[in-house]
Amino acid sequence: MKNINFLTFTAFSLLATPVIAENPYAKDDNSWISINGEVTSVSADEFELDYGDGTITVEMDDGDRDADGYKLLRGDEVRVSGLIEDSFFETTTIDASSVYVKNIDTYFYASAIDDEYYGYDVISPLTTDTFVEGTITSVSVDDEQFTLDTGLQMLTVEVDELLSNPLDNEGYQQLEMGERVRVNGEIDYDFFQGRVFEADYVTNI
Repeated sequence: MKNINFLTFTAFSLLATPVIAENPYAKDDNSWISINGEVTSVSADEFELDYGDGTITVEMDDGDRDADGYKLLRGDEVRVSGLIEDSFFETTTIDASSVYVKNIDTYFYASAIDDEYYGYDVISPLTTDTFVEGTITSVSVDDEQFTLDTGLQMLTVEVDELLSNPLDNEGYQQLEMGERVRVNGEIDYDFFQGRVFEADYVTNI
């Protein structure tokens, strides 16, 4: 089972309703889809998604969705990525590999993601050039930054571009000293601090 929290400054744009919604029923069986919508009902291993021009069933184990204490609710705005299942004898569904929940700014992953979806970009619909991994050694809530020990160097990571500050006591993700994280973003130059790493999103690992 995998449950990974993400913070990304472009999350709202990812959930912006397109002019013409992608029709999942027009896609071939076993094809990849990423689609935005609103949850209309929730059951043990699936939920119904209203994508604007209709509804479709999204299959995802409740253990994957609820592993970190969050229960998916009717009315939640989400972005679903996964594979179309269009069996001749069954109704078309989406077998989700990841579900992004807007109101808690968090991604949930299916437990079978590594083997079943190998070869697909399921980490994030975003693209970024650089990532670093390491252990948080110090945190500055007011400055919205933390120090990351990558094993090779100490790096200042700025999180001021994220939707919410993961270093304070508010929000779903709260980073602390000693935690291992992966940071996607880009190298920037700060007049007072020199080279820093500007985070696009931060992942607990």
